[in-house]
Amino acid sequence: MPRRLPALVLALTLAAPAAADDFTVLPVGATPSKKLLHEFLLAECRAKFTTRLAEIESLKTPADVAARQDRLRTQFVAALGGFPAKTPLNARTVGTLKRDGYRVEKVIYESRPEHHVTANLYLPDGPGPFPGVLMPIGHSQNGKAAEYVQRGCVLLVKNGFAVLAYDPIGQGERVQLLDKLGQPAIKGSTSEHTMTMVGALPTGYCTASFRVWDGIRSIDYLVSRPEIDAKRIGCTGCSGGGTLTSYLMALDDRIAAAAPSCYLTSLDRLFSTIGPQDGEQNIPGQVAFGLDHADFITLRAPKPTLVIAATKDFFDIKGTWDTFREASRVYSKLGFPERVELVETDTSHGYPKSHREAAVRFFNRWLRNAHDPVTEPDFPIEKDADLLCTRTGNVLEDLKGKSVFDLNAAWADEAVKARSTPREPAAFRAAVAAKIGLPETIPAPTLEKVGQESRDGYTVLRLLYKQDGGLPLPAVALVPARENREGPRAVLVHDGGKAAVLAPGGEAEKLVKAGRYVLAIDLSGWGETAPGVPTPGRPNYFGVESRETFLSIHLSRPLLGRRVQDLIAVVRHLRNPAAKDIELFGFGAAAPVVLHAAALLPDEVVAVTLDRGVLSWALVARTAASENQFANVVPGALAVYDLPDLAASLAPRPLVVRNPTDAAGRPAAAELATATYARVRAAYARDGFEGRLSVSPR
Repeated sequence: MPRRLPALVLALTLAAPAAADDFTVLPVGATPSKKLLHEFLLAECRAKFTTRLAEIESLKTPADVAARQDRLRTQFVAALGGFPAKTPLNARTVGTLKRDGYRVEKVIYESRPEHHVTANLYLPDGPGPFPGVLMPIGHSQNGKAAEYVQRGCVLLVKNGFAVLAYDPIGQGERVQLLDKLGQPAIKGSTSEHTMTMVGALPTGYCTASFRVWDGIRSIDYLVSRPEIDAKRIGCTGCSGGGTLTSYLMALDDRIAAAAPSCYLTSLDRLFSTIGPQDGEQNIPGQVAFGLDHADFITLRAPKPTLVIAATKDFFDIKGTWDTFREASRVYSKLGFPERVELVETDTSHGYPKSHREAAVRFFNRWLRNAHDPVTEPDFPIEKDADLLCTRTGNVLEDLKGKSVFDLNAAWADEAVKARSTPREPAAFRAAVAAKIGLPETIPAPTLEKVGQESRDGYTVLRLLYKQDGGLPLPAVALVPARENREGPRAVLVHDGGKAAVLAPGGEAEKLVKAGRYVLAIDLSGWGETAPGVPTPGRPNYFGVESRETFLSIHLSRPLLGRRVQDLIAVVRHLRNPAAKDIELFGFGAAAPVVLHAAALLPDEVVAVTLDRGVLSWALVARTAASENQFANVVPGALAVYDLPDLAASLAPRPLVVRNPTDAAGRPAAAELATATYARVRAAYARDGFEGRLSVSPR
């Protein structure tokens, strides 16, 4: 049965077209056009949420729960790219602060070879062994030195716990990309986290791959210390630290008790309110395989878990209670309803005194079998500089190790070397279609003419393609008074929308005046349905559709794949019944979309022109600070193919590559373009059609 359009799309009714020179096609509807893509993706997510809830309702026995735990944990780890072999931590203590009743050790260890983690270990006076608590950090730029972190650690250590607080990537002493002055090159830890994801995705990893492994290795360090009882390990953190607490408590069985703060809600409420957050908080395929926030709790059931929440948090409190209720029911099915608790305080987002006290009371109960009241007194905390583990305040400056961007580049190199591209064309196309989430059957769109006007030598048609199971696609056709029967029809796609190619004297008008039928179209999220426009003077790191990109990744249907589906549907419609040949033109971020569609339509598309398109995904993975590549990267693609492989598959069809760019959007050097397209030239030369390939760097 075909999927149906959401009601918001069906509700669109045609109205009179806008002014003649703005090329607007979509009518004014109940939902603003800039929200159409977001609402459409939310509808797909909600359908998955409904399916997941039905699965939860079907759990009747402990065996049912255990089977689901095993499946979800396996899929969770696979979405992270799997875990590497554990390597030596090479841990060392570089300084110690003696305080009243405890000491703070400044430690450095390697979660991966030459990838350094800076941490503070709070140890009570006495021989131990003490129960240990891992404290992942929220998005405070000063990491482990943040006031709420220090106060939480001191309260725990004064109550008999050893505590390890470690800097996340992008924060504290672990900023991963520095400018020439040694300052963060990407402003804000959340931006650095998402930039990490852009480069990691095509290699089969994501930001959470780094964050989770750092946490697991930090537990390895914690339990390696003789002062700590490895059987009594807890974990608590706030916000981004709550995210990592949730991940780690679901994946690492050594965590006996866990207390995430100010993070757990539900994906439905998260997406409907503040939307997807930064890189590590989005797991590829998470919605598709049914991993919601409640599962972070139930994956560890029946181990003790405390959900700490704030009434006024931006992580929706209704979603928190929905998640808690679901988890409580699962714990009850296992016979341990008392092992999952929720504390809600009338506070805003953070890790305030009330949250810290609740966490310590919880750990006292489950890790020390103590039930005394806990009240946090006032006490002094350290200056940020006194907690540093490095001389300069940055591991890369001091230790010259490997950043996450170095690791992304290395993974890309490994994927390129290991890749075996299918030589048989049909098998290659099938592998590409599967990777971008293309459905086996692409419904044919219907076409409605919205308006028409005459110009000098040609007619302008305003058109609306409507898809069953997709967004409406506004388009403008330029129809010459006498069409050149020898020339293919031209389809132009620009990431800035159709208006960018329809201006007088532009690409479209030149083609129509040469007798070519021209169609300029806005694919999903571009042009009239773009969620926004770039902010002038600011880097457009992730594109204006970053929230929609995250939702697509959650659904295992990359945004690039959706746009390829749009274009394939339109091309097939345009060819029938006349069966005219099609030439595709892709501009900017639309170039990879056009390249995919052409590769997947060997009989319909006869020629391709790419203008200002990025050369390769391997280049994206090797570039620390890329520009507007997020929507076009495909998770795990480099294990199967790269953009030059698509270009090579076009041979012997004519291919023009104009002004190619690097991953930061800069004009690509001639040497880079030549090297990247060497395999493409070889493919054209092998068939004796060298003249049909043109690569022209700016």
